[in-house]
Amino acid sequence: MGAAGPVLAVALLIGVLGFAVVRPRGLPEAVAAVPAAAVVVVLGLVSPHAAWAETRTLLPVVAFLVAVLALSHLCDAEGLFAAAGDLMARLSRGRPQRLLGAVFAVASVVTAVLSLDATVVLLTPVVFATAARSGMRPKPFVYACTHLANSASLLLPVSNLTNLLAFTASGLSFSRFGALMALPWVAVVAVEYVVLRLFFRTDLGVALPSRGRAARARQGAPGTTPVSRLSVALVGATLVGFVVASVLGVPPAWAAAAGATVLAGRALAQRRTTARALLAAANVPFAVFVLGLGVIVVAVVRSGLGGVVGGFLPTGSSFLDLLAVAGVAAVAANLLNNLPAVLLLTPLALAAGGTPAVLAALIGVNVGPNLTYVGSLATLLWRRVLRDHGADAELAEFSALAAWSVPTALVGGVGALWVSLAMIGA
Repeated sequence: MGAAGPVLAVALLIGVLGFAVVRPRGLPEAVAAVPAAAVVVVLGLVSPHAAWAETRTLLPVVAFLVAVLALSHLCDAEGLFAAAGDLMARLSRGRPQRLLGAVFAVASVVTAVLSLDATVVLLTPVVFATAARSGMRPKPFVYACTHLANSASLLLPVSNLTNLLAFTASGLSFSRFGALMALPWVAVVAVEYVVLRLFFRTDLGVALPSRGRAARARQGAPGTTPVSRLSVALVGATLVGFVVASVLGVPPAWAAAAGATVLAGRALAQRRTTARALLAAANVPFAVFVLGLGVIVVAVVRSGLGGVVGGFLPTGSSFLDLLAVAGVAAVAANLLNNLPAVLLLTPLALAAGGTPAVLAALIGVNVGPNLTYVGSLATLLWRRVLRDHGADAELAEFSALAAWSVPTALVGGVGALWVSLAMIGA
């Protein structure tokens, strides 16, 4: 198609992402992604062979996504998130600063183990309720949820769809990926905590007087939500299964599917959920959207944009080189959304700087989306949750917080990655 090809490929990508952001009439994202993917194939921007190759590469990733979304829903049905709310309320003892620490601890673990979608969709409403019954302003705590849904997803390949895509390309084992990203994960979470603690110092300084706390405790004291030891053990076994599957060379989707299947059988038998609710939670249309988006991104890369972006990536592995890669990735995530950004950048980073550059790009696409509403789909989902609770995030406040947290978290995370690489090696 000559010069019109690149323009059309980029226009289709922007159109599909715009549709995903707005979702007119509540239509699933796949409604736009699948026809757009078909267009790039029919017009020859991507050959049928290349489109099928990309789809086959992404199939294990989206299969895992479906399984882990179902697993998160089943954990909610088993009462794990309600129990987490009770735990946070007890740990806070009516003090906002203590509640913020509890939210950070719980949200970081939930994001790492059950993925960022669980933190946004399932934990955020629990945090809202916990803050309300504790008589505290919810803003600092719900902001912590959205920041940690992105930033705290660095730890494991299963914590984020972007991680799975980078993990597949990196050639690392599950345990080695976790070992290399453990220190960046701790560094980024620590930076986020300090920044949010300072930014919301006024809100966090407001606590109920002792009489008010006593009255609140009588009205809605944190209870003890019953959680079976079996459900906790099954979630733990699923996490161990991820490691075992990696050692055996088996896609992690099989481990997630096994855990979800066992929990589903239990939850359905006890009528804690329904087959319809489970299918809705798995969000198969979103998985189809990811497959379609992958084909469109191939067209964008082949249109010449890949060469342009690749020209900004350094080929070294020094701290400044890795920071430059993370910076490019953060910018790309906010311009394109983090999912197409990682699809675009992973092969380019691997070619430019190998595995260290891939991991640096991952820090960029996970931390960077906290800068804007459209940086990640998780942030968009978070805003929907806020609206369901009669609240919203003001753009000025959202941006002011991001201006402090994102640059410092990028520097801290990349610095920690550089240390991990020096200690462990790629």
